[in-house]
Amino acid sequence: MKPSDLTLGVGLGLLAGYIDTSAFVGLFGLFTAHVTGNFVLIGSELARPSHAGVLPLKFLAIPAFAAGVVVARLMDVRCARLGHNPARPLLGMQFVLLALFTIAGLAASPLAGPEAPLVLVTGMLGTAAMGVQNAVGKLQLGRIAPTTVMTGNVTELLIDMTDLATGRATPAVKARFVKFFWPVLAFALGCISGGMAWMAFGFWCFVPALALLAWLVLLDWPALEAAPAAV
Repeated sequence: MKPSDLTLGVGLGLLAGYIDTSAFVGLFGLFTAHVTGNFVLIGSELARPSHAGVLPLKFLAIPAFAAGVVVARLMDVRCARLGHNPARPLLGMQFVLLALFTIAGLAASPLAGPEAPLVLVTGMLGTAAMGVQNAVGKLQLGRIAPTTVMTGNVTELLIDMTDLATGRATPAVKARFVKFFWPVLAFALGCISGGMAWMAFGFWCFVPALALLAWLVLLDWPALEAAPAAV
């Protein structure tokens, strides 16, 4: 099955909300998909020395996220030069990182604390995996709404809702409303289910996320037309 924009928006939005919330609950308040949120938490924890034990986890998440984005970009360029659609290998790389994240988390359970070495490794693998998803959205899926950070999506959705309510909406506005609505809803449902799943199953809760991501990887991604890679 060839992936439709709706399938991708809903699937990736659900995945991001699920992973970000479950990892946040389980890994001492670490954001994996919304990495800039860690800057806020770092500032907050620096202001409260008694909470400084979680700082290494938050600091290491930033270079791990950056590494995921950089490696994704390098793979994107290489695939484009070969005439292949980079989406499948990029999502495949995210799957590998997320699987390693789950394995590391299971090995670290019960979590000794935010400074435990295996907990740090687990957090870095999770943020690297979501760094790849952020990069995929920018590099290959720009036609769909962003699936990892929802602030801009909600803003756009509210603007379009206002135009719809006041009768000022054009057909383009209506189409954009649908484009943003479903990923936002999927992300919200992912957040709710991710938090509940973590409380019930711990790191085993990431198995359904791996299954969803594996399904997205196996979709019938069309090959790129022969063209020079973007630089």
